[in-house]
Amino acid sequence: MATDPPVTQQIGRSPLEKQKSIAALQISDTDDCFVYNEHGNRIPFRGLYQDKKAIVIFVRHFLCYTCKEYVEDLAKIPKSFLTEADVRLIVIGQSSHRHIEAFCSLTRYPHEIYVDPEKHIYKKLGMKREETFMQSGAQSPHVKSSMLSGSVKSMWRAITSPVFDFQGDPQQQGGSFILGPGSEVHFAHFDMNRLDQMPINWLLQLAGVQTVDFSDQSPIIHV
Repeated sequence: MATDPPVTQQIGRSPLEKQKSIAALQISDTDDCFVYNEHGNRIPFRGLYQDKKAIVIFVRHFLCYTCKEYVEDLAKIPKSFLTEADVRLIVIGQSSHRHIEAFCSLTRYPHEIYVDPEKHIYKKLGMKREETFMQSGAQSPHVKSSMLSGSVKSMWRAITSPVFDFQGDPQQQGGSFILGPGSEVHFAHFDMNRLDQMPINWLLQLAGVQTVDFSDQSPIIHV
Protein backbone atom coordinates (compact mmCIF):
# COMPACT_ATOMS: atom_id res chain seq x y z
CA MET A 1 0.00 0.00 0.00
CA ALA A 2 1.41 3.37 -1.02
CA THR A 3 2.17 5.83 1.75
CA ASP A 4 3.18 9.46 1.73
CA PRO A 5 6.95 10.00 1.87
CA PRO A 6 8.32 11.18 5.21
CA VAL A 7 9.04 14.84 5.77
CA THR A 8 12.73 15.34 5.11
CA GLN A 9 13.27 19.02 5.81
CA GLN A 10 13.51 20.96 9.04
CA ILE A 11 10.82 23.60 9.43
CA GLY A 12 12.71 26.45 11.02
CA ARG A 13 12.64 30.22 11.30
CA SER A 14 15.93 31.06 9.59
CA PRO A 15 17.31 30.16 6.13
CA LEU A 16 20.28 28.44 7.75
CA GLU A 17 18.07 26.23 9.90
CA LYS A 18 15.86 25.38 6.93
CA GLN A 19 18.89 23.90 5.18
CA LYS A 20 19.18 21.19 7.85
CA SER A 21 18.05 17.91 6.39
CA ILE A 22 16.96 14.83 8.25
CA ALA A 23 19.51 12.89 6.24
CA ALA A 24 22.17 14.61 8.36
CA LEU A 25 20.46 13.69 11.62
CA GLN A 26 22.10 10.58 13.01
CA ILE A 27 19.62 9.20 15.51
CA SER A 28 22.00 6.26 16.03
CA ASP A 29 24.35 8.71 17.79
CA THR A 30 21.95 8.56 20.75
CA ASP A 31 21.99 4.75 21.04
CA ASP A 32 24.08 4.94 24.22
CA CYS A 33 21.90 7.63 25.83
CA PHE A 34 19.38 7.21 28.62
CA VAL A 35 16.41 9.12 29.97
CA TYR A 36 14.95 8.95 33.48
CA ASN A 37 11.37 8.57 34.63
CA GLU A 38 9.72 10.19 37.66
CA HIS A 39 11.17 7.50 39.94
CA GLY A 40 14.72 8.07 38.71
CA ASN A 41 14.79 4.79 36.79
CA ARG A 42 17.10 4.81 33.77
CA ILE A 43 15.58 3.90 30.38
CA PRO A 44 17.37 3.63 27.01
CA PHE A 45 16.32 6.52 24.79
CA ARG A 46 16.11 4.25 21.74
CA GLY A 47 13.57 2.10 23.59
CA LEU A 48 11.04 4.95 23.38
CA TYR A 49 10.67 4.59 19.60
CA GLN A 50 12.15 1.16 18.83
CA ASP A 51 8.86 -0.72 18.52
CA LYS A 52 6.44 1.95 17.32
CA LYS A 53 6.27 5.46 15.94
CA ALA A 54 6.70 8.20 18.57
CA ILE A 55 6.21 11.95 18.70
CA VAL A 56 9.10 13.09 20.90
CA ILE A 57 9.07 16.68 22.15
CA PHE A 58 12.07 18.16 23.95
CA VAL A 59 11.18 21.18 26.08
CA ARG A 60 13.43 23.92 27.43
CA HIS A 61 13.06 23.73 31.20
CA PHE A 62 10.12 22.98 33.47
CA LEU A 63 9.88 26.58 34.74
CA CYS A 64 9.61 27.96 31.19
CA TYR A 65 6.14 29.48 30.78
CA THR A 66 5.95 28.64 27.06
CA CYS A 67 6.83 25.01 27.79
CA LYS A 68 4.20 24.85 30.53
CA GLU A 69 1.48 26.25 28.26
CA TYR A 70 2.55 24.04 25.34
CA VAL A 71 2.44 20.92 27.52
CA GLU A 72 -0.96 22.00 28.87
CA ASP A 73 -2.24 21.73 25.30
CA LEU A 74 -0.45 18.40 24.78
CA ALA A 75 -2.42 17.22 27.81
CA LYS A 76 -5.65 17.78 25.84
CA ILE A 77 -4.78 15.03 23.35
CA PRO A 78 -6.99 12.05 24.22
CA LYS A 79 -5.12 8.82 24.84
CA SER A 80 -7.61 7.11 22.51
CA PHE A 81 -6.31 9.19 19.56
CA LEU A 82 -2.77 7.91 20.19
CA THR A 83 -3.92 4.33 20.74
CA GLU A 84 -5.92 4.30 17.50
CA ALA A 85 -2.90 5.53 15.52
CA ASP A 86 -0.47 3.28 17.45
CA VAL A 87 1.74 6.29 18.24
CA ARG A 88 3.46 7.23 21.49
CA LEU A 89 3.56 10.83 22.73
CA ILE A 90 6.65 11.63 24.78
CA VAL A 91 7.87 14.82 26.44
CA ILE A 92 11.51 15.07 27.52
CA GLY A 93 12.86 17.78 29.81
CA GLN A 94 16.36 18.45 31.06
CA SER A 95 15.77 18.87 34.78
CA SER A 96 16.19 16.43 37.63
CA HIS A 97 13.64 13.62 37.65
CA ARG A 98 12.31 14.92 40.97
CA HIS A 99 10.53 17.76 39.13
CA ILE A 100 8.49 15.49 36.83
CA GLU A 101 5.61 14.76 39.18
CA ALA A 102 5.01 18.42 40.07
CA PHE A 103 5.21 19.48 36.41
CA CYS A 104 2.65 16.85 35.37
CA SER A 105 0.36 17.91 38.21
CA LEU A 106 0.67 21.55 37.17
CA THR A 107 -0.01 20.90 33.47
CA ARG A 108 -2.36 17.91 33.91
CA TYR A 109 -0.20 16.08 31.39
CA PRO A 110 -1.16 12.36 31.41
CA HIS A 111 1.17 10.96 28.75
CA GLU A 112 4.79 9.78 28.86
CA ILE A 113 7.43 12.13 30.23
CA TYR A 114 11.14 11.70 30.98
CA VAL A 115 14.22 13.82 31.60
CA ASP A 116 17.73 14.04 30.18
CA PRO A 117 19.42 15.92 33.06
CA GLU A 118 22.89 15.94 31.51
CA LYS A 119 21.46 17.04 28.13
CA HIS A 120 23.32 14.26 26.31
CA ILE A 121 20.49 13.74 23.81
CA TYR A 122 19.92 17.47 23.35
CA LYS A 123 23.58 17.85 22.42
CA LYS A 124 23.86 14.80 20.18
CA LEU A 125 20.76 15.74 18.20
CA GLY A 126 22.08 19.27 17.74
CA MET A 127 19.54 21.33 19.64
CA LYS A 128 20.56 24.96 20.16
CA ARG A 129 21.82 26.46 23.40
CA GLU A 130 20.86 30.04 22.65
CA GLU A 131 17.82 31.96 21.50
CA THR A 132 17.52 33.44 18.03
CA PHE A 133 14.50 35.68 17.50
CA MET A 134 13.54 36.41 13.90
CA GLN A 135 11.61 39.61 13.25
CA SER A 136 9.11 37.78 11.06
CA GLY A 137 8.93 34.68 13.23
CA ALA A 138 5.51 33.36 14.22
CA GLN A 139 4.60 32.76 17.85
CA SER A 140 3.46 29.36 18.98
CA PRO A 141 -0.35 29.16 18.84
CA HIS A 142 -0.23 27.38 22.19
CA VAL A 143 1.31 30.24 24.19
CA LYS A 144 -1.30 32.28 26.05
CA SER A 145 0.92 34.61 28.09
CA SER A 146 3.02 37.56 27.03
CA MET A 147 6.76 37.36 27.62
CA LEU A 148 6.53 39.72 30.59
CA SER A 149 3.64 38.01 32.38
CA GLY A 150 4.98 34.57 31.55
CA SER A 151 8.43 35.38 32.92
CA VAL A 152 6.91 36.73 36.14
CA LYS A 153 4.89 33.53 36.55
CA SER A 154 8.01 31.42 35.95
CA MET A 155 9.98 33.34 38.57
CA TRP A 156 7.16 33.00 41.07
CA ARG A 157 7.07 29.23 40.52
CA ALA A 158 10.83 29.13 41.07
CA ILE A 159 10.57 31.06 44.34
CA THR A 160 7.69 28.98 45.68
CA SER A 161 9.13 25.64 44.57
CA PRO A 162 10.33 23.32 47.37
CA VAL A 163 13.64 23.15 45.48
CA PHE A 164 14.78 26.56 44.25
CA ASP A 165 16.40 25.97 40.88
CA PHE A 166 15.64 26.63 37.22
CA GLN A 167 14.60 23.00 36.66
CA GLY A 168 16.91 22.88 33.65
CA ASP A 169 19.26 25.12 31.66
CA PRO A 170 17.37 28.35 30.75
CA GLN A 171 19.49 28.79 27.61
CA GLN A 172 18.78 25.33 26.21
CA GLN A 173 16.26 25.17 23.37
CA GLY A 174 14.14 22.14 22.53
CA GLY A 175 12.74 20.51 19.43
CA SER A 176 10.14 18.11 18.04
CA PHE A 177 10.76 14.78 16.34
CA ILE A 178 8.75 11.93 14.87
CA LEU A 179 10.78 8.75 15.22
CA GLY A 180 10.45 5.03 14.70
CA PRO A 181 9.81 2.24 14.51
CA GLY A 182 13.48 1.44 14.59
CA SER A 183 15.94 4.15 13.56
CA GLU A 184 13.63 5.86 11.06
CA VAL A 185 13.37 9.65 11.40
CA HIS A 186 10.20 11.02 9.82
CA PHE A 187 10.44 14.63 10.95
CA ALA A 188 12.69 16.97 12.92
CA HIS A 189 12.21 20.55 14.07
CA PHE A 190 14.81 22.43 16.11
CA ASP A 191 13.36 25.31 18.13
CA MET A 192 15.06 28.64 17.51
CA ASN A 193 13.65 30.23 20.66
CA ARG A 194 11.02 29.78 23.38
CA LEU A 195 8.16 30.70 20.99
CA ASP A 196 9.24 28.48 18.10
CA GLN A 197 7.46 25.26 19.03
CA MET A 198 5.79 23.21 16.32
CA PRO A 199 1.99 23.57 16.26
CA ILE A 200 0.67 20.41 17.89
CA ASN A 201 -1.85 19.61 15.19
CA TRP A 202 0.91 19.72 12.57
CA LEU A 203 2.80 17.07 14.52
CA LEU A 204 -0.33 14.97 14.95
CA GLN A 205 -1.11 15.12 11.23
CA LEU A 206 2.45 14.18 10.27
CA ALA A 207 2.33 11.22 12.66
CA GLY A 208 -1.09 10.05 11.43
CA VAL A 209 -2.92 10.98 14.64
CA GLN A 210 -6.34 12.63 14.78
CA THR A 211 -6.09 16.36 15.42
CA VAL A 212 -7.50 18.23 18.42
CA ASP A 213 -9.67 21.35 18.65
CA PHE A 214 -7.74 23.94 20.68
CA SER A 215 -10.16 26.76 19.90
CA ASP A 216 -11.38 26.97 23.50
CA GLN A 217 -7.98 28.09 24.79
CA SER A 218 -7.66 31.46 26.46
CA PRO A 219 -6.53 34.52 24.49
CA ILE A 220 -3.02 35.90 24.87
CA ILE A 221 -2.66 37.95 28.05
CA HIS A 222 -0.87 41.28 27.57
CA VAL A 223 0.67 43.05 30.56
